[in-house]
Amino acid sequence: MNKTMKLILAISLFTAVGFCQIGNKQTITKRGTTSAQFLKIGVGARASAMGGAFTAMTGDISQSFWNPAGLAHLEGIQTMFVNSPWLAGTNFNFMALAFNVPSVGVFGASVTSLVVPEDIVRTIEHPEGTGERFDAGDLAITFSYAKQLSDRFSIGGNVKYIQQKIWHASARAFATDLGAVFISPFKGVRIGASISNFGNNMTLDGRDLKISVDPDIQNEGNVEFINALYETDNFPLPLLFRVGLAGELLNKEKTRLTFSLDALHPNDNTESINTGLEFAFAETFFVRGGFSTLFRDATEEGLTLGAGMLIRLAGTNTKLKVDYSYSDFGRFDFIQRISLGFRF
Repeated sequence: MNKTMKLILAISLFTAVGFCQIGNKQTITKRGTTSAQFLKIGVGARASAMGGAFTAMTGDISQSFWNPAGLAHLEGIQTMFVNSPWLAGTNFNFMALAFNVPSVGVFGASVTSLVVPEDIVRTIEHPEGTGERFDAGDLAITFSYAKQLSDRFSIGGNVKYIQQKIWHASARAFATDLGAVFISPFKGVRIGASISNFGNNMTLDGRDLKISVDPDIQNEGNVEFINALYETDNFPLPLLFRVGLAGELLNKEKTRLTFSLDALHPNDNTESINTGLEFAFAETFFVRGGFSTLFRDATEEGLTLGAGMLIRLAGTNTKLKVDYSYSDFGRFDFIQRISLGFRF
């Protein structure tokens, strides 16, 4: 079986699996019908500055989020740290480590969290507060593996544990991501495909759902109160299928101009397209731009911009990578991200 046939089979597999679970022939968008929305927040200022069009990019540690197959081209050891204010006063954090084991593959691990600040517990009887405070937060712990099966074809996958928590109630799930990247013979244009967050549904449980009820308030002498639980609905994870293209429009000794284009099919929204550009000078200074969620109905995302530097630390082989991105969020104003990373 030649390499082109392998690519066609891989993309067909991803498409079949993705559309089997997505399987929505209705005209409704299904917004607000999935849990763990923090899993949709893009990681890394570089990818965010390119409009989130990163499925066919390679060699960057943030690929564990966009397409784990891209990790297969990672060299040495890389780390990344992101701390960013997010919408509605929340805070987004991401940290990752990945390393290449020659002839075995690339292994990685990452932690993603979304933190909601403490607030006052209010009830109908105590609208000004009960004296208690609550908090909420989301967490995902991910383990990644990727390998180059040939000089042109790579595969990768993630296994992750997901948790959402609000005060004394929480929900948990396990999920997987799968991806593939093919480097075509046509000017090295890369084709990528991935499916993210394929896992079980999430259901809240915990002591906040416990209640005491009188099963028969009309009669006396029976059991006055029994312990019971509210039964909460379960919600699927935000499944997302991506297909992307990336390549170099310009690639000279000191300058490089890379384009990227992604098509997205989520199970809780309409289809859209992300697109981006990256200009590099001497692989040291970078300028980026892009546009997110083109053609999506009622989106707040849009223009993205950013820049970055890759600096060798004096007297070592270690490189410090600093990236910045600006993302327009319409009526929600904008989001700024800064990523710090090391390459050893």
